[in-house]
Amino acid sequence: VVPKIGFVSLGCPKALVDAERILTQLRAEGYATAKDYGSADLVIVNTCGFIDAAVEESLGTIGEALSENGKVIVTGCLGAKDGVVQSAHPSVLAVTGPHDTEGVMRAVHAHLPRPHDPFTDLVPAQGVKLTPRHYAYLKIAEGCNHRCSFCIIPSMRGDLVSRPVGEVMQEAENLVKAGVKE
Repeated sequence: VVPKIGFVSLGCPKALVDAERILTQLRAEGYATAKDYGSADLVIVNTCGFIDAAVEESLGTIGEALSENGKVIVTGCLGAKDGVVQSAHPSVLAVTGPHDTEGVMRAVHAHLPRPHDPFTDLVPAQGVKLTPRHYAYLKIAEGCNHRCSFCIIPSMRGDLVSRPVGEVMQEAENLVKAGVKE
């Protein structure tokens, strides 16, 4: 059975883009979207907190989702206003702020496990490594900006480009969890 998630998005075009990213990640992980609260295993409400009317609409939508479904994750701008959602609706499963797809996905995974994917579930979290179990290489950048006459690296690998620090840290954490020491 494929888990279904209801999704409501309120607010501006920036919130819409956040919603698209979350929905894309949900789809990529095998979740389906539900057409109504009742058929959903949980509901995500992407909120607006810009003006009082938007706050009221967001809190009302959260309340409606809670009463019709009971399992609600809140994201978006209203989530960035400390305690507003929790004080009005203490039973929400999780609250994240805007542009936090990763936080929303952590909450989804905690309350509705990801469906089994035979293509990716067989791949270890640290990926396939060609080194012994106790060590691994962690690439933090690629290429070089120097043009030494004896070196071919810039022409083969391009200019220096660093990986995002969060991505490097996540890979390092996965390696440590897999038992890598060096």
